[in-house]
Amino acid sequence: MRVVKGLLLLVVVAAVAAYGGYRYWESRLEAPLAVAENTLYEVPRGAGYNRVVADLAARGIIADDWAFRLLTRIEPESVPRLRTGEYMLEPDMSGRELIELLGSDRVVTYPLTIPEGWTFRQMRQLLDNAPKLDNRTEGLPDDEVMALLDRDGVHPEGWFFPDTYRYHKGVSDLEILQQALSRMERVLEEVWEARDDDLTIDTPFEALIMASLIERETGAPEERREIAGVFKRRMQQGMRLQTDPTVIYGMGERYEGRITRADLQEATPYNTYVIDAMPPTPIAMPGRASLEAAVNPLPGETLYFVSRGDGTHHFSRTLREHNNAVNRYIRNR
Repeated sequence: MRVVKGLLLLVVVAAVAAYGGYRYWESRLEAPLAVAENTLYEVPRGAGYNRVVADLAARGIIADDWAFRLLTRIEPESVPRLRTGEYMLEPDMSGRELIELLGSDRVVTYPLTIPEGWTFRQMRQLLDNAPKLDNRTEGLPDDEVMALLDRDGVHPEGWFFPDTYRYHKGVSDLEILQQALSRMERVLEEVWEARDDDLTIDTPFEALIMASLIERETGAPEERREIAGVFKRRMQQGMRLQTDPTVIYGMGERYEGRITRADLQEATPYNTYVIDAMPPTPIAMPGRASLEAAVNPLPGETLYFVSRGDGTHHFSRTLREHNNAVNRYIRNR
């Protein structure tokens, strides 16, 4: 009888000890990380669970690495497959939450904003300088970049939608370019489907060119359709578009902030003071509002416009009225 009681006592003691040990192990997993502030941590490519646990312990982020190694034996279903990338560790985060985070898709991302009206050259400079972006196109000619995007022979200007894109460490600039390209193609198709019936442009590509002119001419939302209307009526009447941004684009890197009379008279493929039609390609990356204005011009009679110097324009129906506006807003200033 004493033997039986002794065995029962041993069983009880062992059970209590096991339970106590389990609870202590749980408490080590639930303990907060040893970080005083938000801390960036990167899971290297190819790193396994045990390697990451050892690294976290070496950095002092977790104190009881044995508890995390034991997790693979006691609760293997709780150990996710870790994902490469950067993660933000927070001071109130527990060890269990840390392991869950490192197996999730909640990696740290970085914003990259492409403003409306920028050129492809400006976009490429932005990509070249973007932090932690895998740059695979730096130094390549534009035509090679387009070939990598499966757009052989396509001039790049205008074909990338201006917006804010987010990426994580390890993403390549080609992925950003592909996103922006696909987005522009999709938006252009949507806008073209909703076009007016009596346009002076015949293809989505011509709409893209027209939208780029509108984008470069004004940043005032209420003016975009009116500028589109001016361009439409000038084309209908056989007038040249005579828009300064095309002159600037044709000058390329020679442009230093001002246009001279000689620049207006220089014969370039883009100078709409010299050529009788639109430029051969877009001159910038237009946003959706400019694309919509290009295919839905505002009806009216105006044929001219001049900058007031405050970001808006004065619109005129006659050359005489336009010249008076030029004297008022340009020459007197």
